[in-house]
Amino acid sequence: MLTKERVVELLSSVKDPFLHITLEETGGIKSVTIKEDKKHVSVKIGISKTNTAEQMELQQEIVGILKRDGANTVGLRFEALPDEVIQKYQPAAEKAKEATLMGGNSNTKFIAVASGKGGVGKSTVTVNLAVSLMRLGKKVGIIDADIYGFSVPDMMGVEKRPVVRGEKIIPVERFGVKVISMGFFVEDNSPIIWRGPMLGKMINSFFSEVEWGELDYLLLDLPPGTGDIAMDVHELLPTCKEVIVTTPHPTAAFVAARAGQMALKTDHEILGVVENMAYFESKTTGEKEYVFGKGGGKKLADVLKTKVLGQLPLQQPYEEEDVFAPSVYQEDHPIGKEYHKIAAKVIAKMEE
Repeated sequence: MLTKERVVELLSSVKDPFLHITLEETGGIKSVTIKEDKKHVSVKIGISKTNTAEQMELQQEIVGILKRDGANTVGLRFEALPDEVIQKYQPAAEKAKEATLMGGNSNTKFIAVASGKGGVGKSTVTVNLAVSLMRLGKKVGIIDADIYGFSVPDMMGVEKRPVVRGEKIIPVERFGVKVISMGFFVEDNSPIIWRGPMLGKMINSFFSEVEWGELDYLLLDLPPGTGDIAMDVHELLPTCKEVIVTTPHPTAAFVAARAGQMALKTDHEILGVVENMAYFESKTTGEKEYVFGKGGGKKLADVLKTKVLGQLPLQQPYEEEDVFAPSVYQEDHPIGKEYHKIAAKVIAKMEE
């Protein structure tokens, strides 16, 4: 015959679906009532997030456990755990979730590079920030998560394809940075005609099926805007931090604010704003021409309550005969030096 003590014993090892620790640890078994004549068990359970698909799965798990041990019918009620309990256990749970995603590597820090619209140089910033972090001694990878507009391989001059070793994909390495991109799996620059759920599976695969090894930083080049991929990343990587890219134009900054607000609403810290195409400096006169206007980066940073990490002028990388990488700035290039400063600021913020 089921007793209250037996019910508590049976449910103590069941895990909260979001905190990934047991109901015993969270104090999640709130009350147990048993009607002996009808073998009806009523249980009130506290969990970190209610009214979710995970709650439904947990409900089925608990009902199955109790019925296997003699209950004819089970009544379940769910309530939210106190905020202090969630705050106590959530950071460790999020870290464990991300470590599982990365094959057990719990030391990797995630940085998403986002923008409100296309054409502002988000991928260029991703590539050069990654290379600059590597030059500062960090182990770095890039996921080109801009599934429809993948461009990272071309920007870095990557000509190889990933190889498969066992059940894992080995990312391509270029300039000391590991890279994976949808571009590696598409022939002849074909268009991608997929819906949201398929895209989500591909992003999951970029984590779970790729042998990243030990990384200090994994950068994600997000699609512009606030669509499915951006939402999937926010769900997958709770501790991910973000860099928002804009141009000085007020409209670009206005649109970029949406991406920033999405980050804030999902508790993703914004590291700062990078203002790309800030100005053009004439080699002849040395004068700065503000081709796309002024002030967009500062305005965006103010709206998002963050700082401008750097302002990057319009300028091409040096041409090198033996190196093809059309968007990677050399370490001694003026813009390469600016990226070095931005990377140093990012490291300081990530490791403070």
